[in-house]
Amino acid sequence: MAAPSSISGAETFRDLDLDGDSLREECGVFGIHGHPDAAAITALGLHALQHRGQEAAGIVSFDGRVFHSERKLGLVGDSFSDRNVIERLAGLSAIGHVRYSTTGETVLRNVQPLFAELEGGGFAVAHNGNLTNGLTLRRNLIREGAIYQSTTDTEAIVHLVARSRKPLVVDRFIDAIRRIEGAFSLVALTNKKLIGARDPLGIRPLVIGELDGRYILASETCALDIIGARFVRDVQNGEVVVISEDGLESIRYAPKVAMRPCVFEYIYFARPDSIVNGHSVYDARKAMGAQLAREAPAKADVVIPVPDSGVPAALGYGQECGIPYELGIIRNHYVGRTFIQPTQSVRELGVRLKHSANRAVVNGRRIVLVDDSLVRGTTSVKIVRMMREAGAKEVHFRIASPPITHPDFYGIDTPEREKLLAATHDLEGMRDYIGADSLAFLSVEGIYRAMGYDGRDAARPQFTDHCFTGDYPTPLTDLAVATPRKLAILAEAD
Repeated sequence: MAAPSSISGAETFRDLDLDGDSLREECGVFGIHGHPDAAAITALGLHALQHRGQEAAGIVSFDGRVFHSERKLGLVGDSFSDRNVIERLAGLSAIGHVRYSTTGETVLRNVQPLFAELEGGGFAVAHNGNLTNGLTLRRNLIREGAIYQSTTDTEAIVHLVARSRKPLVVDRFIDAIRRIEGAFSLVALTNKKLIGARDPLGIRPLVIGELDGRYILASETCALDIIGARFVRDVQNGEVVVISEDGLESIRYAPKVAMRPCVFEYIYFARPDSIVNGHSVYDARKAMGAQLAREAPAKADVVIPVPDSGVPAALGYGQECGIPYELGIIRNHYVGRTFIQPTQSVRELGVRLKHSANRAVVNGRRIVLVDDSLVRGTTSVKIVRMMREAGAKEVHFRIASPPITHPDFYGIDTPEREKLLAATHDLEGMRDYIGADSLAFLSVEGIYRAMGYDGRDAARPQFTDHCFTGDYPTPLTDLAVATPRKLAILAEAD
C-alpha cells in the first residue's frame, strides 16, 4: 500500500501521539512466603519490576489471622517507601503487583492484587498477562449472579475459584485456571499457601527464587537480584507451584507441550539484566542488533541508539559493522507523561523534553539510528527530524525486530491493526513517512537466529510471535463473538 507523504517541515507535532507510540509494558507480579519482612521485600521486588507497569501498584499480606491490603495509583516509590504503609502490611507472606492496564480502566478498584473472602478463607491474586476469553467469562458469570467489583479480566479468576466445587483451595485454583485462555502468570495468596501458575504455553514469564530459606515468585530475575535472592528455576509452562511451610510442591495442570514464550520479552519488555527462560535479555538484544547489521548494513559514520531500549541492539549493530557507537540522543528520565502544553509554541518545545540531540556527535555525520521496534511511527518521525536539525548528513533507521503487523491480545497494549504503521504501509511508505534516508527491519528468521535457533519452525514455532506473523497460539474467544469496538463497549457496559 502506498504511504501518505511524510510530514513536511511546515507541519507541527500537535497531532502526533508521542506518548502512545510505543509498546506498553504489561504487568509484574511478586510473592514471598514465610519471611518476617515479607511486605518490605515485596515492595523492593516491585521496585525492580517497575518497568513492567507504572500506572498502579498493590500489596496484600497475611499475618496468620487477617489479610491486609494497600493498593495505590502511581509508582511503587510514591506509595510503598513510607514505613507506616509497610507496617500496615503485617505478616510473614505477601504478594504484589505493578500494573499497566490492558483491560480495565486505571482506577483504584482495578488495582491488583484483588482480594476476596471465600469459603475457607481469604484469597488474593495478581496477574500478568491477558485472558482472551475474559469478557466471555465475565458475561457468563454475571448472568449466573456474580457481582463484579472491577473491570479487569483478572476478577474472573476470583469468581471461578469461588464457584468451584473442589474441596481444597489449590484444587479450586486449578479448576479455575483450566477454564481461562490466553497468557497468564499468576501469584495467589491464601491463609496457608503462596501459589504460582504459568499458562500452558509459558507466554508470560514467572521464576522461583529463594531468600533465607524462603521461596519467592517473581516475573523476572531482576526482582530476585535486588533483594539478594538466589534464582532456583523458571516455573514451567502448564505448571502450578504451591509454597507452604512444607516446602514447594509442583503440580502439572495442563498437558506438557513445547513452550512458546513471548518473543517481546527479549526485544523490549524484560529488563536487560534479567534472565528469561534461560536467555540473557541483554545478550539476546545485542545478538539481534548484530543479526540486523548482517541483514541490513549501512554506510555510516556512527551508530546511535534510540534510548533506552535500543541501546543493547545498537551496541551489537555497531560491533558487527565496525562502526563507532555513540550517544547521539540524550534522554531525560525525569519527565512524566502529563506535561502541561497549554499553547502550540510550548507544545512544540515539549516534544524535546524526553529526547534531545547530542549535536557534537551528530553534526556533519551519516548516522544509523537503532531502535527495538516501530509501532505507529510518530516518535520515529520526531527522532529523525531532531537528528536532521542537529546537522546529520544522512539518517538511516534500523529496527531490531520485524515489522509489527498484528495486534496483541496477551497482555501487550498494541494499537488496533489499522493504527500499526507496518500494517498500512509498505517499506518504502514507512521510510517516507518517518523521513529517513533508508529503513530496514530485522527479519522474522533473524529473530530466531539471534536467539540461537537455525530459524523459525513453521510447524511448531519456538516463540509466540503473532505481532509479526499473525500466528496466534491460543483461541481468541472474545474476538470470535465481537469486534474490538464492541468488546470495549461490552466491557464498559458490564
